[in-house]
Amino acid sequence: MSTNTLMIRDFPQDERPRERFIQHGPQSLSNHELVAILLRTGTKDESVLQLSNRLLTHFEGLRTLKAATLEEMTEIKGIGSAKAVQILAAVEIGRRIANLDYKDRYVIRSPEDGAKYVMNDMRFLSQEHFVCMYLNTKNQVIHKQTIFIGSLNASIVHPREVFREALKRSAASIIAAHNHPSGDPAPSREDIEVTKRLVECGKIIGIDLLDHLIIGENKFVSLKEKGYL
Repeated sequence: MSTNTLMIRDFPQDERPRERFIQHGPQSLSNHELVAILLRTGTKDESVLQLSNRLLTHFEGLRTLKAATLEEMTEIKGIGSAKAVQILAAVEIGRRIANLDYKDRYVIRSPEDGAKYVMNDMRFLSQEHFVCMYLNTKNQVIHKQTIFIGSLNASIVHPREVFREALKRSAASIIAAHNHPSGDPAPSREDIEVTKRLVECGKIIGIDLLDHLIIGENKFVSLKEKGYL
């Protein structure tokens, strides 16, 4: 690479797109700054920001850029195949995200729906697994995660672990579930204490714990139906 090539690091730190991305988030960057991060380097004649701006100007913005071919992009001075592939790969990722189909997501409208969703995975486990189902505003499951494995204990089930994932996924609510390897889903004192702790934390954060299901051998108990939520 030529020593005269202008890179993002050649700019003052507060003008570097990558550093501003880290400090203030992607929403703080303009389109040409985001593209500059993908390009990484400019040419001996222009900075990476100038190259990025020229690229967007050539395609009249993102709307046309997203339909550009590899051949069309590499016709632009300063855009080789490596840079073109990086840009087109990012465009394709964006397209795939936009086309994700959420219609088939599982909807939980009742304790029975929640138990059905996890029953086959949890009923035969030899250890206790504490699992959370994270729901959107339509009660669709957007994520399921095992938070910990082992005997349920209020000192082990940290609300921060439960709600960290909810915040990360922008979940509207949570349904917790754990299994009893004995097959008997009757709630223990610890089960009830953990539930109440999570309910209180959820109220503070603004993410409701809708239910805590205890899974046994082809049967379950809803702590909401038992009046503990």
